[in-house]
Amino acid sequence: MGNLVGVFLLGLIEGITEFLPVSSTGHLLIAEHWLGARSDTFNVVIQAGAILAVVFIYRERLWQLASGLGRRENRDYAGKLALAFLITGALGFAVTKLGFKLPERVAPVAWALLIGGLWIIVAEWFAAKRADDARVSWGVAILVGLAQVVAAIFPGTSRSAATIFVAMLAGTSNRAAATEFAFLVGIPTMFAASGYELLKQLKQGQAHEDWGALMLGFVVSAVTAFIAVKWLLRYIQTHRFTVFAIYRIVLGTAILLFLPQG
Repeated sequence: MGNLVGVFLLGLIEGITEFLPVSSTGHLLIAEHWLGARSDTFNVVIQAGAILAVVFIYRERLWQLASGLGRRENRDYAGKLALAFLITGALGFAVTKLGFKLPERVAPVAWALLIGGLWIIVAEWFAAKRADDARVSWGVAILVGLAQVVAAIFPGTSRSAATIFVAMLAGTSNRAAATEFAFLVGIPTMFAASGYELLKQLKQGQAHEDWGALMLGFVVSAVTAFIAVKWLLRYIQTHRFTVFAIYRIVLGTAILLFLPQG
């Protein structure tokens, strides 16, 4: 029973934090101090649950793009999504092969939370000085692809934070438009990364799991992510992201002060 409670809580944390700009890695790292570390396979599976929730939320938009490629604006938008994904895939593969990634330890994650909080404040400040612009340029697409690689290299950065706010700084000042592009490009990116990690675990014979517990974590993560993302999309219609910046700064500071470094 205790194990299932831990699985439930980790799925809950993953679902809430994966797409909010607060870093799921940082939160899971903290949770593991009390709930125990889980396998890479477990983390991949519960992340997949969160991604599936976003696919469901954006199902109409995805269908609109897929079925409307005859229209120039849809081809243009889909091309920008593809460009961002290809940049992430190519550079991410190179980074993986080179083994260039900071360890998922307390100190670097805490600093990433702090720096990310300041990044959000800067992005909001610059966006507020510009006219509301929902257009996604090719330059924004390139920078979003690069931001995803940076988020993969530096645990605690938060993929959603990196991509949303680089889009806002690069010209897509409309929060909803920047968030939509960041989330849509995150779908193939995160499915590809999760699939790669899962296949690697299976190939290495390390995926010896309690599949019932995995499915529980998957479902909890999916349901929670659905609720969290739906809430976020409503929230940003009338609010800035500043509250998340403050939360990141407070959390990063607390981690540095109160959790064992290592």
